[in-house]
Order: sequence, then structure tokens, then C-alpha cells
Amino acid sequence: MTREIAVDEDGLIRLQKLLATSGVASRRKCEELMLEGEVEVDGEVVTRLGTKVDPRTAVIKVSGKRLPPVSDHVYLVLNKPRGVVSTMSDPEGRKTLTDFLGNRRERLFHVGRLDTDTSGLLLLTNDGEFAHRMAHPSFEVEKTYVAEVAGRLAKGTVADLLAGVTLEDGPVQVRRARVIDTAAEKSIIELVIHEGRNRIVRRLLDQVGHPVRQLSRTKFGPIELGTLSGGTLRELSDDELGQLLDLVGL
Repeated sequence: MTREIAVDEDGLIRLQKLLATSGVASRRKCEELMLEGEVEVDGEVVTRLGTKVDPRTAVIKVSGKRLPPVSDHVYLVLNKPRGVVSTMSDPEGRKTLTDFLGNRRERLFHVGRLDTDTSGLLLLTNDGEFAHRMAHPSFEVEKTYVAEVAGRLAKGTVADLLAGVTLEDGPVQVRRARVIDTAAEKSIIELVIHEGRNRIVRRLLDQVGHPVRQLSRTKFGPIELGTLSGGTLRELSDDELGQLLDLVGL
């Protein structure tokens, strides 16, 4: 996340100054946090005032929370509307992610993807390694979806989902599932999975006899869509980005 940080000729900055400039607290309070053993750099507690660090590479934690490094990378959340293609351009002339980026000049790409007829939370970044790790199944980053499906969902169906469902391209592990609302003709269910196979949530619910009518992703790891309006962007907060960097080991 880009911040204007004044460094010395070696590219270093005093730790308490970096913390204060990054908005952790006042300079005096940051010094107190250091003296109290609340600040770690690269896994080591740092209590010596005046310690210098490289703001671009140091892994800094304050009271256990990660402070993202200073970088030119951007990390955005988009509430992708239904009907928008999860690409930056489309030969068929359909709406793409580029239509929502305004005047941003960075070369951005999406983390994972959402089906054209699925709305919700999509991450955009110009940090290739971050995007790779967030999307790679080995890091098992959880995604939360809310689906409106046909028919009344029974408790037994939720149990079946949690027990595991096998699709044509292999089994699917559902981490959590809960029925939000149910009626005779439709139900609303929340699912948490970590996989990103093509149309996996739709295929999963179709397999248990409840075709999806509407689908939205509401969380990606710890990042929540919240009240972000459809088609709008926001930057990840330092706290959110810190959580994600820790989650994927960056």
C-alpha cells in the first residue's frame, strides 16, 4: 500500500517514526508500545528506540496485528454486479471489470474470478504474488457465498453438504453451511468453501437438488463485502491487508 515515507540514504527509517506515519498512533504512543514489547520486526520483539527498518521489506506486527509494507501495489475490493464478466476486456462487448475502475492507471488483475451471473466480492490488485497465493488452493483461503435456491432446504441437506459432495471433477469440502431462510418455493443458504473451481457453488447445490437462482460472494478470507454498493470499489484497509498477507505467508 503506497504511503509517502521519508527514508534515509540507506532506505531505512526509525521504527517509531514509521509506525506513527502509518497511523498506528502518535510518535510518543508508538515509543510506549515498543518499550512495552508490543512491536515485532521479522519475528523478533524490538524495544530499542531508534531501531531502523526497511519499510518495504520488514514484517512488522503491532500487538499481534500486521502492518503492511510500504509498496507501490494496490489492493482493491469490488462489488461485482451480476452480468459483468470477470475479465478486463471482452471480445463480445459485454461489461467487464474495467468499466468500474474509473481513471485508475495501474495494470490490475482479479484474484480468482466470479461467474458472469454471480455478484459480490472480488479482489483486484497489481501484486502478482499476492494474487497467486490468494487464489491457489494450497493456501485454502475461505470464500463465503449466499445463495437463493429453489425449494425448501431440509436439515438433512445441510448435513449432506457438510459431509462432502462428489462432483464430476472430484469431491468438494464445505467448511460451513447454514440456512438463513426457507420457504416452500425457495431457500437462502450461506456456504463457506475454499475451492475456486468453475461454477462450483452452483454445481454443488444443483447436485443436492436445489438449483441456484441467485448467488453472491460476501466474504473472501476475512474481508467482508459489507455495505459496499454494487459496482463500487474501495481500497483494503491496512488492517485487512495485514490479515491477508499473514494468511498467505507474505
